[in-house]
Amino acid sequence: MSEIIDRRINGRRKSAGNQQRFLKRYKAQVREAVARAVAQRNIADTDQGGNITIPARDLKEPNFTLGSGGLQERVLPGNEQFGTGDRIPRQRSGSAGGGGGGAGDSGDSEDAFTFSLSREAFLEFFFEEMALPDLVKTQLTQIPQTRLRRGGYRSDGTPANLSMTRTMRESLARRIALGVPHRQQLAQVEEQIARLSHQTRMPLGAPPEGVADADLADPAQDNLLDLAGLQAERTRILGRMARVPFIDEFDLRYNNRVPQPQPVSQAVMFCLMDVSGSMDAHRKDLAKRFFILLHLFLTRHYERIELVFIRHHSVAAEVDEEGFFHSRESGGTVVSSALELTLAIMKERYPTELWNSYVAQASDGDNWDSDSPRCQALLMQELLPRVQYYCYVEVDAEQPQVLWEHFESARAVSRNLAMGRILNQADVYPVLRELFLRKELKSA
Repeated sequence: MSEIIDRRINGRRKSAGNQQRFLKRYKAQVREAVARAVAQRNIADTDQGGNITIPARDLKEPNFTLGSGGLQERVLPGNEQFGTGDRIPRQRSGSAGGGGGGAGDSGDSEDAFTFSLSREAFLEFFFEEMALPDLVKTQLTQIPQTRLRRGGYRSDGTPANLSMTRTMRESLARRIALGVPHRQQLAQVEEQIARLSHQTRMPLGAPPEGVADADLADPAQDNLLDLAGLQAERTRILGRMARVPFIDEFDLRYNNRVPQPQPVSQAVMFCLMDVSGSMDAHRKDLAKRFFILLHLFLTRHYERIELVFIRHHSVAAEVDEEGFFHSRESGGTVVSSALELTLAIMKERYPTELWNSYVAQASDGDNWDSDSPRCQALLMQELLPRVQYYCYVEVDAEQPQVLWEHFESARAVSRNLAMGRILNQADVYPVLRELFLRKELKSA
């Protein structure tokens, strides 16, 4: 068996294996750096890879060294600047022995380690430990993926799939089958040898030296010749039995794995965004960032997922992805119009018994006074019983608004309603991660 070592040079002469070990060791620092990078990017560059910087102090590892031990006395040259017990200040940036940078008005600095992350690695760290809550298999007719399962054995394959138990069983069966005729012949020869040995009353072995065919005139001498022939035949049979190989290529058996259709869950996510007049450019930017990250998370982690985009002001409308993120339509604020449209689409296209339904809503919380109680009633009586999870995000609101207060009353009696508040770009990712953090991690 040979071992193949791939020593091909990776991109820019970097080792992919070393990079994976590095990312695994400093996962927490890299995750924080990724979150900081996303908060500073434009919307169009959210899902791109790039350079990530982590503090160099986090790369230091403790080590053991041999101490000098005992009492030592050293004589150091004196100076005019420091005396006994003085503390020597840290060298400032740009001084001798420093990083060679230019002059500045700040003396504090900290070395940093910068490296590049691909888009896949960037998104992997970004969406780690996130999942749709309470996803159940409600639809088994859609079968878009398969998984490998054990499907018996085959006579060819790779050494890694070799089944030693099955191979030894096949080897034993072959040796038993090939040895049956030889053992039958050997038993017959042994029986004849024992009978002739008893008749001649001589020990088993070759005939005495000097005995010729002419001298064997009596039956005892004939028995000696027959006995010698039988012993030669026994030796020949034992030799043939010894030449049967212990393991033959015919005995090799390899584990066989066949693809098995695997039913998967299908889910739909309703994205509701407030585009009323109170949603200024900054608030719309925060809402769009939240939905872009949510869109990336869903399309990356779930194959059978459908997205329904709904924009609303005084009226609600279902739009495509382009219209959801780039349309400039605006107006008054009637949030219940979005909830009613969501309920109508859910009843028409996504029945509860076939789909896992989720709703994500982003708004500044401002609403028509008489409409907020209507929203609370729709939420508690119609939507929450139909959905797996409903999350409401309020953007750029220093104090909880009227819609938040009504939704807060619904959350007190509903386990599948979650809420979060986003005040600036740095809050977008933490709120998204908190809303969709895996349930086992939330309880830990």
